[in-house]
Amino acid sequence: MADGRSRAADYVTLAKPRLNMLVVASTLAGFAMGRGEMSNTGLVLAMLAGTACVAGGASAFNQVYERDTDALMRRTRLRPMADNRMAARDALIFAAVLSGAGLLALALFVNPLSSAVALATLIFYAAIYTPLKPRSSFATVIGAVPGALPPVIGWAAATNTLSREAWILFGILFLWQLPHFLAIAWMYRDDYARAGFPMLPVIEPDGRSTARQSVAYATALLPLALAPTLAGMATPFYFGGALVLTLLFVALTLRFAQTRAVADARRVFFGSILYLPLLWILMIAGRT
Repeated sequence: MADGRSRAADYVTLAKPRLNMLVVASTLAGFAMGRGEMSNTGLVLAMLAGTACVAGGASAFNQVYERDTDALMRRTRLRPMADNRMAARDALIFAAVLSGAGLLALALFVNPLSSAVALATLIFYAAIYTPLKPRSSFATVIGAVPGALPPVIGWAAATNTLSREAWILFGILFLWQLPHFLAIAWMYRDDYARAGFPMLPVIEPDGRSTARQSVAYATALLPLALAPTLAGMATPFYFGGALVLTLLFVALTLRFAQTRAVADARRVFFGSILYLPLLWILMIAGRT
């Protein structure tokens, strides 16, 4: 019984459901902004479950591919693949079944367009971003592309289109991710160096480029965060709240740029985690 529970826990770890909560929340935000039928419980549940399954499958594929490098990093060495508790074949079957079930649920119970966007997310994450990570620091930017597609899935589910509003939501999430990931890279730069990942803080250990890019991306986020009001998607109420939130986020990156201290990188990280759901809440509350 204990072995069964441990095995189940390992499969849950492969899917990383806690980490994928923001993915699901962003999908729901895109659906809400597209004026999707929130009262259609079956549709909403299918969209969220489908997206969660595809995200979980992508995480599992990633852990199979990175099992050797994960074993070298303190924060990932106890993952099922890195710790040799699971065969690669079993993990690949799990990843394929989970991803396939998610794509099928979206195609059958939501619409084919949302499933197509989810498939693009999976391919970009598992087949492009993951293999690129050991080769280039630019992988961080590439990885932000699939990470920014969940609200587009939600928008496609609600409207069956990929209009400019969907790409505004994409742009917000794309730029938000970069200071978030750079903060993580700075906090765990020794781990990444040990595993041979050429993250920006590893190849430029003084941290100047990491901090400068964090500020640049957070600053570039400002006009995108305000764009929903300018595009007629949200009211001035949202505009004011987004302005304050984003300026506070920029201030955190500026502080990090001044000190390059791990404590300030951690503030950027936790600030980013608070920023996104608060922005989604403001946007939905202030939608037109």
